[in-house]
Amino acid sequence: MRVSRIGIFCLVAFWLSDAYADDKLTGKVIGTQACVDYANTSKSTTTVNTCANAFDGNLNTFFASWERNYTWAGLDLGSPHVITRVGWSPRNDGQGEKRVQLGVFEGANREDFMDALPIYVITEEGKIGQISYADVNCSRGFRYVRYVGPADARCNIAELEFYGYPDEGDDTHLYQVTNLPTVSIHTLNGEIPYDKEHQIVSQLTIISDDGAHLLSEPGTTRERGNASRSFPKKPYRIKFDKKQHVLDAPAKAKKWTLINNYGDKTLMRNLLAFELSRRLGMPYTPYGTAVDVLLNGEYKGCYQLCDQVQVHKDRINIEEMTPADNEGSALTGGYLVEIDAYADKEKSWFRSNSGNPVTIKSPEEDSITTQQKNYIRAIFNTMESQWDTYLDLNTFLRHFLVGELSGNTDTYWSVFMYKQRDDDMMYTGPVWDFDLAFNNDDRTYPVNNKSDYIYRSGGSCTGSMKSFVDKIVVNNNTAKAQMLDIWDEARQGGLTEKNLVAFIDSLETALQESQRLNFIRWPIINQYVHQNPRLWGSFQAEVENVRTFMKERIAWMDKRLNYTYVDNGISDELVDLTQSYRVYSLSGQPCGNTLVGLRPGIYVVRQGQQARKIVVR
Repeated sequence: MRVSRIGIFCLVAFWLSDAYADDKLTGKVIGTQACVDYANTSKSTTTVNTCANAFDGNLNTFFASWERNYTWAGLDLGSPHVITRVGWSPRNDGQGEKRVQLGVFEGANREDFMDALPIYVITEEGKIGQISYADVNCSRGFRYVRYVGPADARCNIAELEFYGYPDEGDDTHLYQVTNLPTVSIHTLNGEIPYDKEHQIVSQLTIISDDGAHLLSEPGTTRERGNASRSFPKKPYRIKFDKKQHVLDAPAKAKKWTLINNYGDKTLMRNLLAFELSRRLGMPYTPYGTAVDVLLNGEYKGCYQLCDQVQVHKDRINIEEMTPADNEGSALTGGYLVEIDAYADKEKSWFRSNSGNPVTIKSPEEDSITTQQKNYIRAIFNTMESQWDTYLDLNTFLRHFLVGELSGNTDTYWSVFMYKQRDDDMMYTGPVWDFDLAFNNDDRTYPVNNKSDYIYRSGGSCTGSMKSFVDKIVVNNNTAKAQMLDIWDEARQGGLTEKNLVAFIDSLETALQESQRLNFIRWPIINQYVHQNPRLWGSFQAEVENVRTFMKERIAWMDKRLNYTYVDNGISDELVDLTQSYRVYSLSGQPCGNTLVGLRPGIYVVRQGQQARKIVVR
């Protein structure tokens, strides 16, 4: 086959025009103004090593900011451009190659970058003396573009390049850092959240569905948590100005949490515990999913986005009180409290007659009245002294089983309870805080070697909670029989080694990409942090520890409860809905005359002269 020179020229010209159709962009250089002058005893300057060096075409000059974090260099392009490619080269020094890893490229249409979206994150080390390139797959056009250096790097970039074409673009496809949803937070004037009280004005952005879905709304950000706030990787509470549907969460709400999971090197312990909660039939299990988090353009790591524990129709579904609810039926609820070792650090709290510290979560501290505070304190004290009358055993025992099955040393360090209006009972839940569970506490490791429950074998129990729990699960035969029924219901309903191992496997797969970046940002895999009992050496080994624990723990619980698991072969059966029937729990408690709305589990259905076990999924 013969090809003419003209034909070859046309093919080459077509290839070149297709590959390089987008121009290298120019514009007004913008960025962090305060720089460091390394040649003059590292003094602050605005004339040496400035951000203009990142766009001078010279690989031997560089931009180095005075501050070590949240600093950047970029361009004002004058009008929106769709960015198709970015290039970068690190500063030519001994640390330069590492200093660009986790650097973030962003685009915005506001000069303050409050509306910025990530367009690319550098996941590998750079190459000194040459420019590395990456394609950008983001369909929105931006007037302002920038590179934000990773943490503790002073930006330190030799050269930056942006390519693209003039266009406002659209939001058909945006950039996600990994396969997980990306949560990007930008705060007014770049202010970094610093405590639990001050809410920083923010733009809260969540990109999901492989870049096909965008939620970006104004709100606020603050720190959250107690012990977790002491870690370098901070936990956050985000609050939208208006209620939002977030990802696939059931609730439409303003408040959401970003759990840092710093001491949990599997990044999955809370998510696994929530799965146990669902399988053990808790009325409400908090929503949770793994996400990547950026703050003001800096990569922060893999977090867990989940519900705020609060009174809400799709969370803790009780009446939300007002300051006017001070007498009669209105005064009786609803109330949300937390038996909390840190209660004395809060404004709205009391110590019970038995010595338990209790935070009143709802009504909130700025709206609760004296009458309401006195009422819930009296009700709580009554429940403590007369638990067999005023404590709902169903939720208490299910909550207990989640804590013990997970080996959670903190189960009775912090316990949520709630009371509904016109209902004398106190209910327990939801489950929360499992970073020390699943064999992750040096004070109790290895959990499965203990002969007794974890709360009695080194677990952290605030106040008099140990003796309170003893009265129920150790010394009361009725409660123990009901707990065995709940355990049997869960075991027969799918709480098996096979199913839980499969769930752990699925989390491990989903987290692979994000955990790699997380442990570049926080290189602690081979460091003891928080209460780590051992160094397992890798993410995979950390997960294997949890997997092994879970396999052994189910057998341990069976033995402790004197329970023998035998697959009863129950399958889904249809009920003749044209005929009346009654539903009972396995312990014989009436559950009404319909299967609709029942929690997943096994029930006894009596219809006519027949009684059969039914699986509700």
